[in-house]
Amino acid sequence: MKKYIKSSFIFILGAITLFCAAPRSYAEDNTEPGVSAAGAVLINADTGTIIYEHNAYEQRAMASTTKIMTALLTAEAGNLDERFTADSYAIKVEGTSMGLREGDIVTRRALLYGMLLPSGNDAANAAAVSVSGSMGEFVKLMNKKAAELGLKDTHFANPSGLDAQGHYTTAYDLAMLTRAALQNPVFAEICKCASARVEYGNPPYMRTLSNSNKMLWQYDGCIGVKTGFTDNARRCLVSAAEKNGVTLIAVTLSDANDWVDHTNMLNYGFTRVHPSEIVLPSPIYVTVVGGYEQQVQLVLADKITLPLSENEEQTLSIQVNSEPFLYAGFEKGRTAGKACIYLNNEYICCTELITDRGAAADTEIGFWERLWCWLRRVFS
Repeated sequence: MKKYIKSSFIFILGAITLFCAAPRSYAEDNTEPGVSAAGAVLINADTGTIIYEHNAYEQRAMASTTKIMTALLTAEAGNLDERFTADSYAIKVEGTSMGLREGDIVTRRALLYGMLLPSGNDAANAAAVSVSGSMGEFVKLMNKKAAELGLKDTHFANPSGLDAQGHYTTAYDLAMLTRAALQNPVFAEICKCASARVEYGNPPYMRTLSNSNKMLWQYDGCIGVKTGFTDNARRCLVSAAEKNGVTLIAVTLSDANDWVDHTNMLNYGFTRVHPSEIVLPSPIYVTVVGGYEQQVQLVLADKITLPLSENEEQTLSIQVNSEPFLYAGFEKGRTAGKACIYLNNEYICCTELITDRGAAADTEIGFWERLWCWLRRVFS
């Protein structure tokens, strides 16, 4: 479905804001899902906009969804296939495990599978020591990254997610962290695996790790992300799903009915968000000087499709910067400006404005004659 941007131009060099128009028709059933969770949120992964929320900004324990941050930092650290011996102290941790033993030879990639699939606390701790030298230094890195991502209500105390004082987040912050993590191709590839063959041990040998996230086989289009449970946090779940070019992220904290709640939240979201092609129905023209063409039309260089809800469409705008005129002697597709898209005044993307055709130069006309012709056209 195409999204048209209503246009009104004053042709000067500068920014021109164009506001979106006509609302789209949506599924009739827009009833909010309702959840059993203490805190929940559903966001549009492409824009970060909230589609549904329940106590989304309330600070709560996050259990093993902590490992989303641990895995992101491990993936960003690189050297994923370099072998090393897992720290013997780090792997001596309670709770879920990938089965590491003292002296085991591992890689960071194997640890990523270990923390994201069976939710191994041993994998998270071993990765933390590998990346930062100690778990304490890694926790500092986690909190630094949280600040960089704008997670104002999040603080980490360990890499695994075990209950600890000062270890908390909100449903909203966790959704935004997941949004950032899914942009990392290594993280995105691993968290969507229902199972994987991974090599580690002493000597290393292949074994199968299974994912604890049932959404991967229960919900069509699910692409991750992470489960969690502790006595304090109770059941926590972050899921993401993709359908028809739309990606949604759902988060629940302390939710005894999380599989059902996530299914209902995602279903609701996919009735609210649809791909919208951005086009300009009102033509943009630029004057041509020194040629046979008096003007050419500018068009978007790239096709831009954004998954948007009806509410998001109302805040969509485009800023256009274009050349005041062009000298003849160019071919079709000549760059003559830029169009940038904003959602709720936040930058989304940009594309070039290009000419829809070429303009041959009239070689018999001199520079001053070209300028005089252009001035006559502008002020006539």
